Amino acid sequence: MCRAIVGSFKMLGLGLVLVAAFAGNALAETLINGAGATFPYPLYSKWFAEYAKVDPTVKFNYQSIGSGGGIKQITAQTVDFGASDKFLSDDELKAAPGKLLHIPTVMGAVVVTYNLPGVAKDLKLTPEALAGIYLGTITKWNDPQLVAVNKGVSLPDQAIIVVHRSDGSGTTSIFTDYLTSVSPAWAGKVGKGASVNWPIGLGGKGNEGVAGQIKTTRYTIGYLELAYAFENKLPYASLKNKSGKFVEPSIASTSAAAAGAAKSMPADYRVSLVNQAGPGAYPIVGFTWLLVYQEQKDKEKGKKLVEFLNWELKKGQKMAAAILYAPLPENVVRMVEKTVKTIKY
Repeated sequence: MCRAIVGSFKMLGLGLVLVAAFAGNALAETLINGAGATFPYPLYSKWFAEYAKVDPTVKFNYQSIGSGGGIKQITAQTVDFGASDKFLSDDELKAAPGKLLHIPTVMGAVVVTYNLPGVAKDLKLTPEALAGIYLGTITKWNDPQLVAVNKGVSLPDQAIIVVHRSDGSGTTSIFTDYLTSVSPAWAGKVGKGASVNWPIGLGGKGNEGVAGQIKTTRYTIGYLELAYAFENKLPYASLKNKSGKFVEPSIASTSAAAAGAAKSMPADYRVSLVNQAGPGAYPIVGFTWLLVYQEQKDKEKGKKLVEFLNWELKKGQKMAAAILYAPLPENVVRMVEKTVKTIKY
């Protein structure tokens, strides 16, 4: 009788050990940390949430701190991946302790948004006027350069309040890349980069900060990723493109800007999409990239990260347009799939 009871307790104990082991495996979770661009944050949040349904054993922790912060953290290896709307320079790549790959994820438009009472839409801007506003040479909303291309729009005799990013930003990199390409004065005085010495203006941290400034302050003008303008119900201007057409930012006009560049995509994907030719091309467009080490130190994290990258290329791209990002061209997807295969873990 006693032996039977002891045997039963042993079996029960073994059963509890097995249950505990299975429970431990079920609860085991691989945490992948990333940091960087605010530009793609709305889409990345969607991707990470959807991917949790595909693989519940992996969790992504993403800090939306700006491209400059993402580059610093991946270089310091304090995160598993970085995110940037600015591609790294040769010097930045050399500063990294291993080979960093640029993995393009989607394309997005940087829009010029504003808070102008009585002008809810239909504002048009030329490259010269936009550069003049950010240089501080065009200071009033009813400046003749603005009035000339906005027939029938009542522009007020009010000072223009310029808003820009205060942090290191890939959105800033795309925006200043554009201004540099269309304005010799801007190129000579300010130039391009994730952080620049702004001639004038108020700073906002992240796309969120700029959106907040524009939304709450009248007579402001600023630049945002399209999804943030849409989410905050902010209007955006039509810009005169390289072909002389005024074009609104959209999925179609973003994709049109990428069409030419995609045909001659460099192997490292470091390419600018601003001021592209084509009548339907919106002029301020950029790729956004994940920054991933080719040699992964953590085998399990590397494996999970590669699985996620393959998923976003096959499934995640289909979610992009609904959140106002343009999916990668098919030929670029095929190139990136080959690049992902080179990641070692």
